[in-house]
Amino acid sequence: QVQLVESGGGLVQPGGSLRLSCAASGIIFSLYNMGWYRQAPGKQRELVASITRDGSTNYPDSVKGRFTISRDNAKNTVYLQMNSLKPEDTAVYYCKTHYSARDYWGQGTQVTVSS
Repeated sequence: QVQLVESGGGLVQPGGSLRLSCAASGIIFSLYNMGWYRQAPGKQRELVASITRDGSTNYPDSVKGRFTISRDNAKNTVYLQMNSLKPEDTAVYYCKTHYSARDYWGQGTQVTVSS
């Protein structure tokens, strides 16, 4: 059974930083691409970072230069380092993987950027 568990969200002031973690189980983690997504109230879920099994990364322009995705295959964990946070980064953040022809999502972690 595939499980993804996010942690690390919270309240942070504009300009601050947070690091999110997503621990995976039930898959051979090193073989699969991973992604971080976010969903703000009233908006569609959007990709904020992805990392392939080989370590190649991709970001949309909205977070490029501020967010960094990384993975530790020994710990079955993917991370999202978020710097220079803005109020518009406020959302629930989810990690996702695609395994056996379906997507698996974590439960999400809330990130609130506010003074």
